[in-house]
Amino acid sequence: MTVTKLLHTRLRVNDIEQSVKFYEQALGLIATRRHTSPRGAQLVFLATPNSDEEIELCQMPAGAVPVVVQPDLMHLAFEVADLMAFAATLKVKGYTLSDGPTRTSSGSIIAFIDAPEGYEIELIERAR
Repeated sequence: MTVTKLLHTRLRVNDIEQSVKFYEQALGLIATRRHTSPRGAQLVFLATPNSDEEIELCQMPAGAVPVVVQPDLMHLAFEVADLMAFAATLKVKGYTLSDGPTRTSSGSIIAFIDAPEGYEIELIERAR
């Protein structure tokens, strides 16, 4: 027996509205549903274009230990068609790359942008 599909990845956040705004505005993800978990956490699911997997943002109830993301702990990677054009659009929206762009040995170009809690978001323009 094996699993059949990856459904979602959860990221804990301190300010769910700030995080939803970032993922929608900077990356073009779409909030598809919101609800409160049985434990009282606020949840927002984000759809990613051309992917079945979702990102689940989770803000724990008041009084929970704040999220502190360790440097280089994890990241999400998204493919973009033209990294330089994408970066220019990010800049117009008030977001800046935190690293890159860098050409890899495979010929792809990568760069990073930081989400509100410090989660790294990798942007990849694949080699053609």
